[in-house]
Amino acid sequence: MTSHSIANALGWIVLVVVLAAAVFYGPLGQFGKPQPAQTQAAQPAQPAAPAAPAVRGPVIKEVPN
Repeated sequence: MTSHSIANALGWIVLVVVLAAAVFYGPLGQFGKPQPAQTQAAQPAQPAAPAAPAVRGPVIKEVPN
């Protein structure tokens, strides 16, 4: 067996494992999944936290020659 045929066989094995995992875990996103129930009660609005102070850059001072 040459290295090309070994790599080809390993590639097929990886491909089969990936496709099997994709079938096992099902479709991605909301496609094919039931919609979640909308039974959450409206929570009272909480006051917003105070904003953090703006980040300041380095202080550059003029140095005499």
